[in-house]
Amino acid sequence: MSEERGKGATILATLRSRISEGEYKPGSNLPPQRDLATEFGVSRDTIQRVLRALGDDGWIESRQGSGSKVLATPPLQVTSPTKVPAGRVALGPFVARAFAQQTVELDVFTFTSESLDTHVRVQAEAIRHEQIPAPERIALRMLLPSDEIELPYPRARVPKDSTADVAELDRKLQVRTREIIRRHASSLRNVLRNLQADGLVGDVEVRVREVPLVPTHKLYLRRGAEGLLGPYKIVERTILMDDDSEIDVWDVLGLGSTLIRLVHDEGDPGAIGSMFMESWQDWFDACWHRYAPM
Repeated sequence: MSEERGKGATILATLRSRISEGEYKPGSNLPPQRDLATEFGVSRDTIQRVLRALGDDGWIESRQGSGSKVLATPPLQVTSPTKVPAGRVALGPFVARAFAQQTVELDVFTFTSESLDTHVRVQAEAIRHEQIPAPERIALRMLLPSDEIELPYPRARVPKDSTADVAELDRKLQVRTREIIRRHASSLRNVLRNLQADGLVGDVEVRVREVPLVPTHKLYLRRGAEGLLGPYKIVERTILMDDDSEIDVWDVLGLGSTLIRLVHDEGDPGAIGSMFMESWQDWFDACWHRYAPM
């Protein structure tokens, strides 16, 4: 059973990556459960758990007899303020470029770190299977919303004449969201530190700092090189809770947000990309030091 659970986590990361990269396009159906079970060599029960997790987080919508439809739109990569490439890309190529360096340095401000967790796992597996060279050092800093502040989303969406206890629904949603934040932060720590523990990467440093801020956008910085910035997408959706109850909510999704990519120009400090990197790196560093433990 523990082996199946471990495979389930890998399958979940793989399917998220395929959706992010556009292999499974918005509006299309995922392969049937039996085909996925055969491909990954697991039981259909494991595939059903994976699909349930994808549905809970808004990546797909599953209906009996209709399969599982992809809901989210992979984000755009924008290389200049006036030109948008026709191809759709996601966070994956950014993370892959980071892991192609001897020293991986990533600074991240995000809501749950779910998308980052997915793509870092892909790179970690590639290192383990010797598909890519292992970096000498990995340094990840993340800013995440503190437990001490009330999260503005997800929030229950109920009719005005409803008798539902909205405060209790919001409390349950807050608890669920906090668990998602903790789970993905822990997952990132474990997957990266295990690379060092297993002798694959010489030096790994993963630091997470809780701040009294809730991101309206996600920010990824590869220090001195490039950055991604994009707003969270506000959506109406239904969340399936652990007790099998359903709550209609206002929520935000990172998958589907438009990511703007700008690159530092070493030869022109006045270039838009250079100013973007300098200003947002300064902002991140200031937050990191401002909210350091006393």
